[in-house]
Amino acid sequence: MLIALYKLIDSQQSSALREALTSRERSLEETAEILAAAHVHCYADTSGEWHAIGAALAGSEEKEAVYQELLDGYVQLFAGVLKPYCEMADADLERCCVGLIGAGDALAAAMVRSNCSEADATKTFASLIRGTLKSR
Repeated sequence: MLIALYKLIDSQQSSALREALTSRERSLEETAEILAAAHVHCYADTSGEWHAIGAALAGSEEKEAVYQELLDGYVQLFAGVLKPYCEMADADLERCCVGLIGAGDALAAAMVRSNCSEADATKTFASLIRGTLKSR
């Protein structure tokens, strides 16, 4: 039951992200802002519930498989959205996206713990996204 709830929350959040990113063509700056804001807002919107459920499932092989499936989906989503803004090989971009998602998760977790505002977490994450693509 917890895994089904975990997947449901993830599905709702990823659908909102896809919708926000596919409505029209944007610059790298706009895309980075939308991607960062949607990722960070996912944490704010669920008040950390998604992560609490994930923690409750820690150690579960099934949860690990589900988590990896969801992470792989986000990596593909990020890479697909960011590909038009860089000339990296697909494998390089995917590895960068794994790192970006980890950074976004850490910033959002800091926000949930009240160590920064949602706006600050979003601004920092967008800056990391832009910087990663511009440095390549």
